[in-house]
Amino acid sequence: MTNNCQYCSKKIPISKVFCSAECKESFFQKIVISVPKPFVKKLYFFCSEEQRESEIKVFAKRHNWHEKLVTEKVEELFEEYYKCG
Repeated sequence: MTNNCQYCSKKIPISKVFCSAECKESFFQKIVISVPKPFVKKLYFFCSEEQRESEIKVFAKRHNWHEKLVTEKVEELFEEYYKCG
């Protein structure tokens, strides 16, 4: 029997929750990341792709978070806030 990694969805044994220590760390760090809804709106409605990347980089650095995780969180929040319904 197999399970999926909670972070990357890779197939793993049922006795595990994460496939690696990196996935475990990333999963819990991403939970801690808090991005305000107006910031997400600004990124997607008022910024170009280059400006969005720059804003995310500055935001991640300001809060000492991994840029990749902040980008993932912002994309998830955009889907949640503006793509449903």
